[in-house]
Amino acid sequence: MEVQNDEISLKELIEKGKEWYAYLLSQWKVIVLAGVIGAGFGLTYSFIKKPVYTATLSFALEDEKGGGGLGGALGLASSFGIDLGGGGGSIFSGSNLTELFKSRAMVEQTLLSPVVVDGKTISLAEMYIQHNKWRDNWDANPKFKSIQFLPNTNRKYFTRVHDSIMGVMYADLSKTGLSVGQKDKKIAIITIDVNSTNELFSKYFTEALVKEVSDFYVTTKSKKARMNMDILERQTDSIRRELNGAITGVAVANDNTFGLNPAMNVRRAPSARRQVDVQANTAILTELVKQTELAKVTLRKETPLIQVIDQPILPLKKEKFGKAKGIVMGGFLAGFLMVLGLIVRRLLRELQV
Repeated sequence: MEVQNDEISLKELIEKGKEWYAYLLSQWKVIVLAGVIGAGFGLTYSFIKKPVYTATLSFALEDEKGGGGLGGALGLASSFGIDLGGGGGSIFSGSNLTELFKSRAMVEQTLLSPVVVDGKTISLAEMYIQHNKWRDNWDANPKFKSIQFLPNTNRKYFTRVHDSIMGVMYADLSKTGLSVGQKDKKIAIITIDVNSTNELFSKYFTEALVKEVSDFYVTTKSKKARMNMDILERQTDSIRRELNGAITGVAVANDNTFGLNPAMNVRRAPSARRQVDVQANTAILTELVKQTELAKVTLRKETPLIQVIDQPILPLKKEKFGKAKGIVMGGFLAGFLMVLGLIVRRLLRELQV
């Protein structure tokens, strides 16, 4: 019994390749025509495609954590049960800080920042909408026609439509328009790149985003130290008022006992009590003033600094889809697709035979 061999020999494979090569060569006019048409489309696309402007900003984060003499003072205060706010934590350190820049809350808050365009103060969100000509499509829809994004608008007053539009803008920016990271892991310098077809928007958005995140970061990191300092200042003011009242009370009591018979000691009791209050409040106030000054130093220590190194300067870096690139890419892609189409068509014909 003869066994059928389905394996293809090298010779048959070479013959098949020559056959396909001859077939595609016979169709060269169609392939070249497709390449020319594709090159034309690529050239047209290079004229239509808007250039992309990239705004780059780099900064270094200074977050002092040194101990030194202040650390000893804070340790001594802690031994007496006094919390001066040291150790602000590291919830936004490292990669967490870079993710904060890309968070929806920070991006949307930045989009509501005011900018001056053509002499008018508008929000970055409105600038984005006008540049992308979204309102041309909204005029026919009453639900969108009256939508406005005024600068510094409170987010809680937004409607569902506002949220939807802001969500689209955030998605567009976070996917392709916003990049945050460290170019070198050994260097603690963070770089922000914002890409947009609007040069001014790229610059304004980058600067506003850094300011928004910087304010939020500084407020959050120093919140505990600031709260402790505020409490100490209120306590100091309260004790100072009590001390002033006690001093006045001593003076009043002394006036009431002026020229009094020395044998009548009971009448002198209010003055003695007020004197004790003065001494006690003086001691408390002295200690509170010390703690308040330590708290102020701690607050300065716990307040980080985002130091901008390089800012975006006009004209920004521009990336344009070149004409030569459009011709080559368009021609190659169209030619490749035509070759693929011819191969598929012949294979389908052979299967039908």
